[in-house]
Amino acid sequence: MISSRYAPIVALLLVLPLIPTIIHSYLELKTDDGKSVAQIDLVLNNFTSQPTSRNPGWGMDVFGTEDWIERVYTDKQGHKVQLFAARSYDHKRLYHHPELAVSYGRDLRREKNVVLTGTRDIPVNLLRNSNGYGFVAYAFLYDGKFIDDPIIHQLMDSLNLLVSARNPITLFYVSDTDTAPSAAFNSTNAAMILSEAIDSFENNSSSKLED
Repeated sequence: MISSRYAPIVALLLVLPLIPTIIHSYLELKTDDGKSVAQIDLVLNNFTSQPTSRNPGWGMDVFGTEDWIERVYTDKQGHKVQLFAARSYDHKRLYHHPELAVSYGRDLRREKNVVLTGTRDIPVNLLRNSNGYGFVAYAFLYDGKFIDDPIIHQLMDSLNLLVSARNPITLFYVSDTDTAPSAAFNSTNAAMILSEAIDSFENNSSSKLED
């Protein structure tokens, strides 16, 4: 028999494991900051865009989200960059090798992370085509900060996630098929579109929140 003086402590220990279940399974608490990747401009630095032919339900099937876009941006010289962007509360589905879904069928080789330079430094995951030409690059934004390693980030933030409402993670993903292997990342059209898309998302989102 447990002494009555220990009853409050025992009760607390029994209730604590239920808190995450209540928050995430029953109450389904999520933050809603009013932002959307659909706010990214259709024209980025003289590159005009057209949506790809993905099925409208593809984003939900693959990444668990309806907030996603995929466009091909083209300049007057015919240079093309594909942009995919999505926000999801299911972090793992978004950050766990997104290239396997977005660039399905391409033989990509992971390289060490690079830094997208500009008004601030943004850590970027970089993968190159096995033939050397073209690459994939993507970055993650969470709670106003860019993430170098989303898996480590989620482990570090796991205690907070257990007792608080969920925040979405945002993926910005660009790819092309013709950039030469000798080209410096920050000098490529894809890097420019990535930077412009991030700025457009954050600026347009800020304007909407102010309104």
